[in-house]
Amino acid sequence: MSLAEFSLIERIRTRTRARADVVLGIGDDAALLQPRAGEQLVVTADTLNSGVHFPAETPPYDIGWKTLAVNLSDLASMGARPAWCVLALSLPDADPDWIDAFADGFFALADAHDIVLVGGDTTRGPLSLSVTAMGQVAPGAALRRDGAQVGDDVWVSGTLGDAAVALRAWQGGTLDVRRPAEDAPVDYLRQRLARPTPRVALGAALVGVAHAAVDISDGLLADLGHICERSGVGARVDPERLPVSDAARARVGLTHAREAALRGGDDYELCFTAAAAQRGAVEAIAARLALPLTRIGAIVAGQGVDAGGETTGHRGYEHFTEL
Repeated sequence: MSLAEFSLIERIRTRTRARADVVLGIGDDAALLQPRAGEQLVVTADTLNSGVHFPAETPPYDIGWKTLAVNLSDLASMGARPAWCVLALSLPDADPDWIDAFADGFFALADAHDIVLVGGDTTRGPLSLSVTAMGQVAPGAALRRDGAQVGDDVWVSGTLGDAAVALRAWQGGTLDVRRPAEDAPVDYLRQRLARPTPRVALGAALVGVAHAAVDISDGLLADLGHICERSGVGARVDPERLPVSDAARARVGLTHAREAALRGGDDYELCFTAAAAQRGAVEAIAARLALPLTRIGAIVAGQGVDAGGETTGHRGYEHFTEL
């Protein structure tokens, strides 16, 4: 390990905090962690590559935020309480200013969700960032993709398609991801792409209410399709019920905003199913969290997702396609 690598690790280590469930954190060959008694461990991993998951000129703060956000979103979709994470960085240069700004974004989100960085690795290479995140949940309580039942309502959180609209604006040269936009609706779209909001509190609140859940990273059609496939059911979605933001509608029009909501990825909202008898409970959760939850369809017998002629045959967000 080079002196530069040691220096980078030390810059990150000083940002971490001690906690009783971290017996041994950064500084050894591996971490020692103490899970809560009687709880199950939930583990997820995601890798983000420059030019594939974010534009190369994205500010390091935003990269740090998103690197953790996509993992927290996975924990949220399982109803898990975040606990620990490890971080692996591939960096083209040992740039302390870049790593400090990256850490600012990463730890802003980590501290907000009480997740502790307990280890990782750094190496020289093309910019790539990998996180393995761990959470905890009561035995048998985790939300899964295979629990949807015929007759369930299909719900989504927040608004859909914002990140896809922002991505297309950047690809068209009309959105600069490097700095805030002067136009507030445009900047809203930029932030939805650069700094997605993991719905951790919602996931926890849905335990015991929802039958199945998934985070929307590949697009609604694809991700709801995952629930249908794992549960052996079909789904019907009413495109007119899809929640789209005023910013997306103003940018591309209602028809294209709905298309982005169906096919566009990177929203990191939650899609979940729940019995019709739980509508009151879901609405109460929405009010308590001040988070819009929209009923967009139903689980039916059959296969795949019927969204007014749209099908699950097209994946929304292609992780192996260059931006």
